[in-house]
Amino acid sequence: MPAELTVVIPCFNEVANVEPLVRRLHAALAGLDWEAVFVDDNSPDGTAAAAKALAARDPRVRCLRRIGRRGLASACVEGILSSAAPFVAVMDGDLQHDETLLPAMLAAVRDGRADIAVGSRHVAGGEAVGGFSATRARISAAGTRLAASLLPTPLSDPMSGFFLLPRPIVEDLAPRLSARGFKILLDLLLSAGRPLRVAEFAYVFRPREAGESKLDLAVLMEFLGLLADKLLGGVLPWRFLSFAAVGLVGVIVHLLVLWAAASLGHLGFASSQWLATAVAMTANFVLNNRVTYRDVRLRGAAMWRGLALFYLVCGVGAAANVGLARLLVREEGLAWGLAGLAGALLTAVWNYTMSATLVWRTR
Repeated sequence: MPAELTVVIPCFNEVANVEPLVRRLHAALAGLDWEAVFVDDNSPDGTAAAAKALAARDPRVRCLRRIGRRGLASACVEGILSSAAPFVAVMDGDLQHDETLLPAMLAAVRDGRADIAVGSRHVAGGEAVGGFSATRARISAAGTRLAASLLPTPLSDPMSGFFLLPRPIVEDLAPRLSARGFKILLDLLLSAGRPLRVAEFAYVFRPREAGESKLDLAVLMEFLGLLADKLLGGVLPWRFLSFAAVGLVGVIVHLLVLWAAASLGHLGFASSQWLATAVAMTANFVLNNRVTYRDVRLRGAAMWRGLALFYLVCGVGAAANVGLARLLVREEGLAWGLAGLAGALLTAVWNYTMSATLVWRTR
């Protein structure tokens, strides 16, 4: 017989927290039939090995070790889909969530009072101050305000990573999930196609005891990409939206470098243009590696090879841009602006497709 509740714990570099978290789950879920599934993104600190060593002694513990894939949302989805339990919960592996709320959350969903139970830091009795650095608090607050304005379901803490719901809901929504970034709850609520009944449970977000926070500016950009993906109905791939946004940043970098080089007066226009192009392409590569392709991020020697390939891909794209625009102006009599736009669109699609295929190899 499967457990009644599967607790899915996505983790990366949380080796010091594995055993303490399982001890806390044993205490909080005494009398319930449960299991814990650690989904580890091949942590270099040995998190998966620690979880498997514990699983050898404790039949309630399982571990999924993922190779070549990273990201909290996709880890949660894989962990949930590996379960046969009627109910699933998601919580972080850093000991900051309050596991003692799980029985009450399970009861609310099991009894039909809610479709999903959410641990909230922003209802009466909840608190997030102690568990956040100042930067992390600002990022989370900005995301919370934006997400709350778009959700069909009133929810005080849409950025929460602590929730419980029936597994069949996730099974049904899985094909429609973006499974990108860190905010799987938001992905579920935006993909449901109907308002879900939510029960919120106040908890105090604990200070991290070991390991390091994964929340940074790149996570916020992934979050914005998720919102854009849902607002556009998934018509354009999330990665393409991110790649295009990074491209716009590259245009700004290009113009700033070109202006700076021209102001100095030591370089002619052609040399300044080449310098600006090289700096912009480098900036685009760094941002795409950090944000767009965060889950397959290149490091070390692979990063330098990827940069060289990115230069080549973008160089071919630039040549195609100029060639197409020139052809449209000369042969079709198209206005310069429209011809330039057509060339830019061709370049964006070319650069995205070739980068995904050759540089980051996501296909």
